[in-house]
Amino acid sequence: MDMKAAIKEIKRGQVSPLYLCYGSEKYQIQEFIQLIQDQIVDPENRDFAVAHYDLADTQIETVVEEAETLPFLVERKLVLVRDSSLFSAAKESGKIEHKVDRLLAYLDNPAEHSVVVFTVNGEKLDERKKTVKAMKAKGQVLSFMPLGGNELIQWVIKQASSRNCTMDETAAGALLASAGVQMAALSAEVNKLCLYAGAGGTITTEAINQLVARTTEQNVFGMVEDIANLKLERALSTFYELLKQREEPIKIAALIARQFRIMLQVKELGGQSYSQQQIASQLGLHPYAVKIAGEQARKFEVSRLRRSLSELAELDFRMKSGRIDKVLGLEMFLLGLGA
Repeated sequence: MDMKAAIKEIKRGQVSPLYLCYGSEKYQIQEFIQLIQDQIVDPENRDFAVAHYDLADTQIETVVEEAETLPFLVERKLVLVRDSSLFSAAKESGKIEHKVDRLLAYLDNPAEHSVVVFTVNGEKLDERKKTVKAMKAKGQVLSFMPLGGNELIQWVIKQASSRNCTMDETAAGALLASAGVQMAALSAEVNKLCLYAGAGGTITTEAINQLVARTTEQNVFGMVEDIANLKLERALSTFYELLKQREEPIKIAALIARQFRIMLQVKELGGQSYSQQQIASQLGLHPYAVKIAGEQARKFEVSRLRRSLSELAELDFRMKSGRIDKVLGLEMFLLGLGA
């Protein structure tokens, strides 16, 4: 079962006694846990109906005992368990010894009065482990991975709609360009923008440019985008603004090199018929970042990307060895790109 189907079941009141949530998208995992909590525990009973454990410092036997103990004043209780080794390939710290057989016995016959949610911060589970096989047989194993480019834009639009505001795809794209792709940060920015727009208001690109502060990484990303679109004056303006913010030219050059490296890798992998998701997995990037890098890469030849990376490596050496003024060196590189 996938995450969306599991959410539909929970909203219908069909809550499984066992869940194993894994993936890199922590915000979605927390939203999912909040949904279960809202469904099975009344707000006034949460102090004694919700238990938190971390298997890095708690034995699994303690968790099983908690799950088997009858709840107090409520029909069901929620047991949240953070794990780093029982379900994944990560090595155990050695400080805590877990009796896995005790967990396996519980997974085979889970208590109806408890909902146990295990969370694993990792993109993969260790499919060889008995614990993973048992969870797949008796519970719900759900993956929470980053949304694709279009999915993330639609998610942002839906977040605005849930706060009684409207936002089109252009504005959503502008928000991603300014705030990045982390869902927790995006949710906070949408909340701020909705407060600014007011109930029933519209979030515009102008409001986003006015209210959402760009990180250095996002500014460099925008510089490369402007260069790709032959908007050299705007790219230089961003560069000078970064200097006013006391950003180190060597750091700016390194971030530019990173973006050019990503564009080259995306272009080469795309030429080998890799999908957007496969490229994202291969490079360890968010799918939306891969989508945008692919669009930028189409405006450069492979030879030009390679040459730019070589020039940036030489520039890095000359700046660090004092053979060229750092600001002047980066200015000359950007002018050369524009040419």
